Amino acid sequence: MQVISAASQEWIFPFTGLQPAQFRRLVRLVAERGGDTIADGRPGRQWSFDLADRVLLVAAYWRTNLTMRQIGPLFGVSHSAAHRVIDTLGPLLALTPGRQRRIDQITIVDGTLIPTRDHRLAAPSKNYRYSTNLQVAIDAHTRLVVALGDPQPGNRNDTIVHRTSGIDQKLTRRPVMANGAYRGNPEVTNLYRKPTDGSELPGWKKDLNKHHRAVHAQVEHTLARMKTFKILRDYRRAAHTSTDTAAGIAHLHNIILAG
Repeated sequence: MQVISAASQEWIFPFTGLQPAQFRRLVRLVAERGGDTIADGRPGRQWSFDLADRVLLVAAYWRTNLTMRQIGPLFGVSHSAAHRVIDTLGPLLALTPGRQRRIDQITIVDGTLIPTRDHRLAAPSKNYRYSTNLQVAIDAHTRLVVALGDPQPGNRNDTIVHRTSGIDQKLTRRPVMANGAYRGNPEVTNLYRKPTDGSELPGWKKDLNKHHRAVHAQVEHTLARMKTFKILRDYRRAAHTSTDTAAGIAHLHNIILAG
């Protein structure tokens, strides 16, 4: 018996963070990307529930991080069917590359650690757990996510991951702000450092550093909002799926923020 259904609008916001109208637009987008034509992986067998319920299942799984044996019965399907829905439909929710941005459009980048149980990609990090480092870039004006890097082992610092995750290529020829962890990347605007002789920074540099921190805080708030999707607090799936998952959550975050 199906407990949760997209036909009952009261389930949508608690399990996705989206308003019903936003959710309906998301379902239409997934349908345009081919979601309606995907079968359940078995020849001649279609899904037993419609596309809206499948999209809701994926979003609810990301939001709650329930196990497959928990999320399946809520939607009236087996845990293996829930797994197939997430595998096939999750990539269709991913954030698409934005339109070409203006040359003066400032982006802010920062990394966050995602506890990941698949040790083929994760590595012990400063939080004493096996983690991956996810790089996220937002538009400084709209606060929307504009680019994501491919998750890298969590024991690598942000300076290295900025280059190895590919996010530097996505932000090329655009002004990029970051914190002091990115000092090894000359194309990134950083805070002014104190002189090596121990003298104080001039007042104008202190003022610029203060403004820099205030602007940079926006990306930290974005990372906190993305982590309301609890799967980013304990990633139990195969590590190679984390790129699509992070991109899907970034897409949902943008829909929620844009209204």
